[in-house]
Order: sequence, then structure tokens, then C-alpha cells
Amino acid sequence: MPTPPELDNLVVVLVRTRNPLNVGAAARAMSNFGAHRLRLVNPYSVAFREARSAVGASDVLLRAEEYKTLTEAVADCTLVVGTTAGRNRTLSLALRRLDAATTELRQHLKTGLVALLFGSEKIGLTNDDFSHCHWLLTIPTEKAHISMNLGQAVAVCLYELARGDKSHPTAPGLEKAASGLNEQISQALLEALAKSGYVKPNSESACENKVRRMVLRFGLDPEDAKVLLGMVRQIVWRLRQGKS
Repeated sequence: MPTPPELDNLVVVLVRTRNPLNVGAAARAMSNFGAHRLRLVNPYSVAFREARSAVGASDVLLRAEEYKTLTEAVADCTLVVGTTAGRNRTLSLALRRLDAATTELRQHLKTGLVALLFGSEKIGLTNDDFSHCHWLLTIPTEKAHISMNLGQAVAVCLYELARGDKSHPTAPGLEKAASGLNEQISQALLEALAKSGYVKPNSESACENKVRRMVLRFGLDPEDAKVLLGMVRQIVWRLRQGKS
């Protein structure tokens, strides 16, 4: 299967992984399908070292980058998509099937980096992790067995992206602002809201997630994002000065 060049822009992000076998399996799947960018967020350090030192460890794993926070790991990505089995969780983001979302993912890959997030083996991605995502992705499985091994999930997603949709060519997509720029807008808005008294005591975390999701839904291009950031920063500056 020829590897589409767009997969060079795919970033596979493993969040809080614990098992070196799963880390290795994910890296091996990436090698199979031509994806090269692997990032790990706050992994269990022993597992990460064991996976890297394993005999025959792929170049993908040896070049993998480690980050302390998800914010840092996706800062340069223009689209962030979380994976989830769904279960009985109440989700605030759109949940799309992998087979139905492949064309859109490939379209985004033509214009910028796309982060595909996979959560820990025990609990998956958290609601806070979801707040960094534009939307969520699920692999359709039997209801009685909806949970998949981490390495298997990575392999299935990459296979779908690698084979693509050959029958419906689409036009190039518009460039989107990177997550790091969207995060700067979110943090500036949060400071303005806090200084204005909008944020109630003990609601800071929930408000942060809501603001972050709202900014992502704007779908700003880089120039509009910079303009909005400048506006909000001016408001924050005035609030700091205590002026109306």
C-alpha cells in the first residue's frame, strides 16, 4: 500500500501510557503505515525507557518526543482529534466514526499538522484532554467489546488514513490557526473573565475547558487568530491598569 504524503503531517500523541508493549506496538504500527511523528505526554517513565531500549525498536520510537502537558504536545497542530470508545460518557464534542471521518482528516493533513490523541490503557482520555480537541473519533466495534488495545487502535486508524478515499478527490482545505495560538487566546480570555468577575469561585477548571472548546469551534485562520489575540490582550492590559 503506497503511503500518502499527507501522513508526514500526522502526529500520533499517546497520553499517560503505562505499558512499554503498547508504546512499542503503536510505534510499530506507525512504521507500517508511514507515519513518523510520535509524541508522548507524561508517560510512565519506566515504560518509555523499556520500549526505547527494546531490541529492534523502530526509528519512530527512537525519535519520539516527550512532553509534560498536552498543551505543549499539540501547540503546533492545526487540528486535534481525540479517540474514545464512547461507553456511557456524556460528551460535549461531536463524535465521528473513523470510516466517516477519514476524508476530512486527510483534507486537514494537506494544510497542517494534525494530532490524533490516544489515552491511557486504563481510563483513556479525560474530559480535560477532550477540551484540547476540535472533535472526537471512535472506531466502530461490537457493543459487547468496544474497548481496543492501544496498539491495535493506532494501527486501525492509520490503516484507514493510509488507504484513504480514492473515489472522491477534494479541494485543498483552508489553513487553520495552530493549537498553541488558540491556547494563547483561551488563556487571555480566561484572565479577562477572571479580572472582570465573570469566573465564579471553584469554577475555574470548568470555565477553562468551556472557553478552550469555544475558541476551537471558531475555526480561526492564523491571521484572524492573531488579530483576536491582540484584541483580548489589549482588554487584559486595560483591566490590569484598573481602567474602564
